[in-house]
Amino acid sequence: MKIHIYVIDKKGKKELYAPLIEHYIKSAKQWADVEVHEIFTKEIARAHEVSAEVAKRSYTQAYNHYLKSGYNVALDPSAKEVDSPGFAKLFKDRGVINLFIGGAYGFEKAFVAQCNTSVSFGKITLSHKLIKVVVAEQVFRGLSILHNHPYHK
Repeated sequence: MKIHIYVIDKKGKKELYAPLIEHYIKSAKQWADVEVHEIFTKEIARAHEVSAEVAKRSYTQAYNHYLKSGYNVALDPSAKEVDSPGFAKLFKDRGVINLFIGGAYGFEKAFVAQCNTSVSFGKITLSHKLIKVVVAEQVFRGLSILHNHPYHK
């Protein structure tokens, strides 16, 4: 299984959360190859200076390339909330899973509609640096649930 986590975020040189993300990716390695892809283009940077709608459009343009294969999941606060077992079900019988984290202004509705599904971890807002940790941990937890590993308990 291959799991891609895509996030609109600048790559940090000495990111505070990097060791935690690496810990969960390494822990999940027994069941899946997990990669985090940080995407931040010049177009996204410029779009942030124009408007929320233009920024959302730039996120869609950046992410469209990665919608080609696999099971595509938008992490969207307006979607149905899932608990950990519900999130784990997204991985069942999948070869490639693409998890998309929106930028500062969220997603265009058209992008979410292109995905196979969308889920929410709740209504709170987290920084992009922190949501990468949460998603990495939930990926490991979800895989643990599917493989009856005691981590979830």
